[in-house]
Order: sequence, then C-alpha cells, then structure tokens
Amino acid sequence: MIKSVASLAALASAVVMSCVANAAPQWNGEVRPMFVVGTDHSPLPIKLAPGQRPPAGTLQTWSGGYTDLTGHSITFKMVGSDPSSSNTDTHIKIVLIPVIMVYGATNGNMTFDPSAPNTGGKGKASVMAMLGKSPMFDPGADFNSGAIDCGTTQYVDAFQRCNFYGSVSTNTGYHTILDVTKIKGVKPLTINVTSTQGSVINNPFGSGVVGTMSINNFDAQLSSYLTSHNTKITPDIFPFFISYDVYLTSGGCCIGGYHSARGAQSYGYTTYEDSPGSFSEDIDAVSHEVAEWYDDPFTNNHVNSNDNSILEVGDPLEVLPNYGTFTVKLNKFTWHPQSLAMMPYFGAPTSTSANGWTALHNDITNVCPGQ
Repeated sequence: MIKSVASLAALASAVVMSCVANAAPQWNGEVRPMFVVGTDHSPLPIKLAPGQRPPAGTLQTWSGGYTDLTGHSITFKMVGSDPSSSNTDTHIKIVLIPVIMVYGATNGNMTFDPSAPNTGGKGKASVMAMLGKSPMFDPGADFNSGAIDCGTTQYVDAFQRCNFYGSVSTNTGYHTILDVTKIKGVKPLTINVTSTQGSVINNPFGSGVVGTMSINNFDAQLSSYLTSHNTKITPDIFPFFISYDVYLTSGGCCIGGYHSARGAQSYGYTTYEDSPGSFSEDIDAVSHEVAEWYDDPFTNNHVNSNDNSILEVGDPLEVLPNYGTFTVKLNKFTWHPQSLAMMPYFGAPTSTSANGWTALHNDITNVCPGQ
C-alpha cells in the first residue's frame, strides 16, 4: 500500500541491544505494514572544496514503453540495459551503508547496529555480513517462475529476467548485476534519535523490541549524509542504507523502507528484521526496495493504476499472507525475499513476462485496478 510523504519513496525495520528495558511500550496508534513513495526530486546541495569539480557519472538506465489495457501510452526508465537489445551483463555499483540508531534514557536506552556481531540471525554474523551472503547479492540461488527458469543469479536480476521474459527468452545472456562496492571514507551513519522523533517499542508484528523514527526526520539525515559524501557517492552508484530492527513512522507504524531520488542521485533505505515471521524479516524489505528501484529508480514511472500511481512492483503483494514472501535456501540459511508484480499487472502485454503472469509466482492473477 502506498502512502505519500514529502521527500520519499518506500520500505524499513531494525535491533542490536545495548541495555534492554524491562518492558517496552506498545505502539498506541495505527499499525500496518507500509511502504512510502518519495515526491521530492529536488537536487541535493553540492558542497565542494576549493578546486573540486561537481560529481560525475550517471546511473545506467534504459527506456521503454507499451500501450496499456485502457489505450494509454506508458513510458518508463529502468536500471540497466534494454532486454530487447542487450544480451550481456550490465554491472551497477551499490554501496551498503549501515545506519546505527541510538536511543537514549528517555526513549529506550538501546542501540540498534546492523554492523554489530550476532545480529544477522546466523552464528556471530552481523546483518551487514549476512546481506552479502543473501540471494540479493550472492548469485548462488536458482529462481523460477512456474516452469520457467529465471536464472541462477542475484534475486532481483532473476526477477527482471522473468519480468521481461519475452525478450530474455531470446537474449538469454541478459543480466543486471549489483556489484557491492566499498568506498574509502564512506562510513556508517549514526543517528541519535530524540524522544520527539521515535522510541523503542514492542515489535507490533513479532517478538522482541524495535526502534522507531519519524520518516521525515530520518530522510533529512540521509540527505545530509549524501550531501557530505557527494564527491564519493556519485549518481552512477546506488547508496543503500541498512538499519536493524527499526521501523519508520508517518502518523502510524510501520514503514519497512523506501527508495527515492534527489536530482540525478537515487538512493534507498531498508530494514532487516530478525523476528521470525515479522514484517521485513531478513531480506523481505530489502528485496522489495531494490526491485522497486530497478524498475523505477527516480520514482516517476507513472502508470494508470488505482493502487499504484507509479511502477511499485512490491506493493501489490505486501497484503498477502507472510507479506508476499517465499523461502530460498542459500549459504545454510533460509531467506525470505518478497515475490513481485510483473509488467502485465500494470497493463503491459502478457507477452512481456514469463508465462504471461502478473506476478513472479502467480501469487496474484489480476491486473491492477484501473486496467
């Protein structure tokens, strides 16, 4: 479900304990799983030292279009290369940035750190270490859409291959690969959450506790971080901020993450939740946001849909049981990526996708309302 908030586009959750309170409070407002959509596309301020040039580089994208079921002409811009003309790998750099959330004595007295040991749900690994071993970035899992093999590759690359299977069935070498990149001087972001911005509460969707923070206050921190690093993080790189056991809020709770763009610089945020069965469990929100960034990096691919005004491929499935997730075993761990909507859901010809389906696993069989 989409909720518009100035300066954003959507998904989040995060927890590493420092000093656990005996009893965290319950959230006393509306509780539902949410992803939001960013509307502020204004360029980030550029801060340059004397003699420095503005950051170079543009995100590699391709443009396409179709006539939807209502007769409207739809155009879009997506990450990577055009599957109808490319038959090789396209590599996109992604930098994973831990977000350390600190709550003081008045709002929880805890720290949620995704880079700390024993947070990732397997042995002594951190969330950040586990993400590198997940199907999001490790190409070791095989993905299918019904009887069609989407490929043994990173999850969202596999989804995109079946999303445009009408082309990929011929151009079988087509891939869009995320290269996790370390950049010197790009360090974790630490946010000291004030009592007016958020607090530690009992997890509304599972066990344990989670931190919360107002999404507008949170996004201001991300924008400031990107501005201060804009000679290192350039528009050709996707900065992806990761928290642990933290949900963002906007009136109600809980937002699992979002993606957005300020000028030419796209960016995203997600949470990694460790409570079994919880909203945003391990790579649930991660897969949702990365896939939506692939298919709408600047949050302006407009479609004629009453439930999604833009190409948000994760939102239509979040209302399903288990938030639309399925299980994948890789590196001795069971992961929970989210299934995703394919182009025919938004009124594209059924010849576009694997099986002509509207979702990767045929989880939904209808087109979007409005088509």
